[in-house]
Amino acid sequence: MKRSRTRGLQLGIKYGLDRMLAGIMILPLSPILGAIATLIKAEDGGPVLFISERAGAGGRAFRVYKFRSMIPNADAYLDADGRPLIARVTRVGKFLRRWSLDELPQLVNVVKGDMAFVGPRPVPLDYAARMNEHQKQRFEMRPGMTGLAQVSGRHSLTWSQRVELDVDYVRRYSLAMDLGILARTLTTVLDKNTLTERGDPRKVDLG
Repeated sequence: MKRSRTRGLQLGIKYGLDRMLAGIMILPLSPILGAIATLIKAEDGGPVLFISERAGAGGRAFRVYKFRSMIPNADAYLDADGRPLIARVTRVGKFLRRWSLDELPQLVNVVKGDMAFVGPRPVPLDYAARMNEHQKQRFEMRPGMTGLAQVSGRHSLTWSQRVELDVDYVRRYSLAMDLGILARTLTTVLDKNTLTERGDPRKVDLG
């Protein structure tokens, strides 16, 4: 019971600080956010944001925000197995992905309380539906802009390996662990070897 209260206190501090810091960060970052939005719009005239439903805390659906990094109607260029038929990432999108700048709009998700700075990454609803009870433990915490899986191999891992790291994070969570993940996130972003096409369906091996 005492451990549960301590964990609850830590989570309360975590989420409170996250929302406050995200709100503070948006204002000084607004010129960068505006510049990115202008570049995206200028390249092909499509929407600036990519908005999709993801599974969050408790498995509940919420809308996650990202800067659009693919061509408009990108899903129309997938084959029957979900593999891309053409290069779908835009020139601006390649730059945004290289530096993970496409994730910046998720600061709004953090302010809203849908996400945290650190936690399991939000997943598509159909992926969440395929998880077993053990894997669903990852939904005991809010999804994060970064997480243990992202600093432990990123896209070189299969989905089941990432989910196992998510469960491990939820079980062992501490504020100190979050600080370590945030520090390692910078190294991961700077490492070009971690970059690859995202969401490879061949690695969705949860079923």
